[in-house]
Amino acid sequence: MVPNRENMHELIAAPLTGTHTIFLEGPAGAGKTTLAVQRLHHLLASGVPGDQVLVLVPQRGLAWPYQQALRSPELPAGSEVTVATVGGLAKRASEALWPLIAPAAGFARPADPPIYLTLETAQYYMYCVLEPFLQKLYFDGIAIRRNRLASQVLDNLNKAAVVGFPLTEIASRLKAAWNGESSRLRIYDQVQEAALAFRDYCLTHGLLDFSLQVELLTQHILTRPEGVALIYDRYRHIIADNIEEDVPVSHDLLRTWLRRCETALLIYDWDGGYRAFMAADPQSAAALKPLCRQWVTLPASHVMDEGVRALAHLISPALRRPEEAPPDAAARRRVRDVLRFATHRFHPQMLDWVADEISRLVAAEGVPPDEIAVLAPYLSEALRFSLTDKLARYGIKTVAHRPSRALREEAGTRCLLTLAALAHPQWRLCPPHFDVTQMLAQAIAGMDLVRADQLACIVYRCQGGEPQLSAFRQINPDMQQRITYLLGGRYDELHDWLQAYRREPPLALDHFLAKLFGELLSHAGFGFHRDLDAARAAANLIASARHFRQAIRRDGDESALGHDYLEMVMQGVVAAQFLGQWQPEPDAVLLAPAYTFLMRNRPADYQFWVEIGSTGWWERPYQPLTHPYVLTRHWPPGRPWTDADEFETRQRTMAQLLLGLLRRCRKGVYLGLSDLGERGYEQRGPLLDAIQDVLRHLPRGEAAHG
Repeated sequence: MVPNRENMHELIAAPLTGTHTIFLEGPAGAGKTTLAVQRLHHLLASGVPGDQVLVLVPQRGLAWPYQQALRSPELPAGSEVTVATVGGLAKRASEALWPLIAPAAGFARPADPPIYLTLETAQYYMYCVLEPFLQKLYFDGIAIRRNRLASQVLDNLNKAAVVGFPLTEIASRLKAAWNGESSRLRIYDQVQEAALAFRDYCLTHGLLDFSLQVELLTQHILTRPEGVALIYDRYRHIIADNIEEDVPVSHDLLRTWLRRCETALLIYDWDGGYRAFMAADPQSAAALKPLCRQWVTLPASHVMDEGVRALAHLISPALRRPEEAPPDAAARRRVRDVLRFATHRFHPQMLDWVADEISRLVAAEGVPPDEIAVLAPYLSEALRFSLTDKLARYGIKTVAHRPSRALREEAGTRCLLTLAALAHPQWRLCPPHFDVTQMLAQAIAGMDLVRADQLACIVYRCQGGEPQLSAFRQINPDMQQRITYLLGGRYDELHDWLQAYRREPPLALDHFLAKLFGELLSHAGFGFHRDLDAARAAANLIASARHFRQAIRRDGDESALGHDYLEMVMQGVVAAQFLGQWQPEPDAVLLAPAYTFLMRNRPADYQFWVEIGSTGWWERPYQPLTHPYVLTRHWPPGRPWTDADEFETRQRTMAQLLLGLLRRCRKGVYLGLSDLGERGYEQRGPLLDAIQDVLRHLPRGEAAHG
C-alpha cells in the first residue's frame, strides 16, 4: 500500500489488538519516523499502558525523536515507554535475572553483582588480557597500534554475539575467507586465542562486556520462562525504527515478537545499512517484511529539493528504485541551482572558500548555522581546527562530532588530562612539553601557541620524576611583558588553583575534573567558557572516568585509579559514545565525518563536502584482524574474499553513502575541490571521478561555480 493523505490516518490509527503488524519502508526523509511517533502517541492516547510499549532502535542517538515526543504534556500521566537498543534490553534483563542466569552462564562468583563494561573499560581489561600475549610476540606480523588491536579483538567478540555464531569460530571464518599470504592465518589463530582468553577473564571476574550481555540474553535469558515473561510477554506493542541499521540478533527478537505481540510497526530505510562495520544487516531486516500482515511504502522524500533529487538520481544510478519516479527535465535543470563547486590548487584555499560560502549563507541568505553541515571522509584535528578558526572569524560557531576517535585526540580531553597529571605529582607522570604548551593554549582564553610555548619553557619542569609548575609572578619582568600581564594573571589563577588542590586529600579523577571545570575552566577568561567542543569533551571525559572508577575493583584510595585511567587514555583507547553527542546543537555549524552525519539521521539545508579528491570516501578502514562482510550470516562458508569483492563493495558503499547524504539535504550541496590534499599530495579519488561523470552528463551550464 502507498498511503496518501486520506489513508495516512488509518495507518496511525491501525488496530490495537490482534497481532496487527506493519512493515513501513521508503527512502530517508519520507516521513517514516514522523509517522511512527504519531503512532506512538495514538497508542498511549488510546489507553495502551506505557510499560507495554517498546521502541527499539539500533543506537541510542536514533531514539531522540521518540524521547522528545514522550516529553509532550498531552500524553497521559505515567506513560513509561521503554526506548532501548538490543544492548539496553540485554543489560536490563541480565540485571533483573542475574541470580538465575549467572551460575549456568559459567561465572566464577555468581553471588557477586556483575560489572557492566563500557567500550572504554572493555578496552582497559582487554589491554590486561593482551599483555602476556604481546610479551610472547603475538601479532608481530601486523602493523597495528595497541588500541586498534584491542578494539578489533573486541569487535570480533561482538560480531560473534550479534550475528549468532560460536565464539570459537572466529578464526576459522576469517581464515577460510583470507586470500593473501599464509602468515596471516597464524595471526587469526592468535586473535581467536585472545578472544577466548578475554571471555574467560570476564567470567572469572564478573565482567559483562557488550558481547557477553547479548549472549546472556539469547542463550540464558530467553531460554527461561522468566526471561520470556520479562521480554516477550511484557512488551505487547513494538515500534522498531531503522531496522536496516540493526544487528541480526535484534531481528531474531522481532521475528518472535511478530508472532506474539498485539501490534508492531517496523520501519525500514531503503538505502540504509551504513553501520555494516557494527554488524548492521539490511538483508536480515528486509526478511521481516513477509512476516508482517500489512506492507506500506512511502516512496517520496519530503526533504530533498527537486534539484537535489535529480542529482541523487544521477549520482547513484545503481541504487535507483522502480518505486521512485525519475526526475523530469525541469528538475534536471534545477541541478545547477543546488550543486555548487569551486576548484582550488591548495587545500587552505578550498577551506577559505568553504568558510566564505558558509558566511554568505548565514549573513546574506539568513540560513541558520545549525542547518549547515561540513562533511569529510575523516575529520582530522587539523581540519576541525582550521574550519573552526576560519568560521570563528565570521562569528559563526561550530560543533564537531567524531564518535570513533580516541579520547586523547580531542584537544579538550588532552588539556584536562595534562592538568590532572600536573595536579597529582604522586602519579609521577610528567607530560611532554608539547602537551603543556597545548594545555596552556586551550585552558587560558586568548593564549596563542607562541606565548604558551614561551610560558611552558619557563614555568614547567620535571624534577625527580614529578611535574612542577612555578608562578608567572616569579619570572623575569621582560618575559612577563612579552607574555602580557593579562594572560599571566589568568595563568597564575590556574597555578594557584592547582597548588591549593595539591595541599588537600586527592579526589577521585572524575570528581577532580568536575571540580576543575566547575570552579575554574568554565569561567570567563578560560578556554572552556564558550568552547562547545571543549565543554562537551569535558562532560564526556568526566562520565568516562566515573564509569572507569565504578568498573575497576580496587581497595584503597580511589584517586590512584586516575593514574591507570590516564595511562589507558594515552594508549589511545577509543571513546565510548554518550547520548549528548548525538543531540543537535543550536546555532552551530556541524563538522562531522560523512558516515557520522548519516547515523544522526537528521537533514540539513546545505551540505559542504570537502576533501572530494580523497580516497577516504571510497576506502574502508584498515582492519586486518576482523572483517565486517565475512563475519555475517550471508557470506558463504569457505569462500575467499577476493579483490573483485573488495572493489565491488567499495563502489556500492560509496554510491550508498552519496545517496544517503543527498537524501538528507534539503536545498544544496557545495563541493570543496583542491588539487592538493591536506598533506600536500595530489588528490584523484573515485568520488571526484563520480562527480565529474555527473557533470559530463549535464547540459552545459547546469552546475554552478561558487
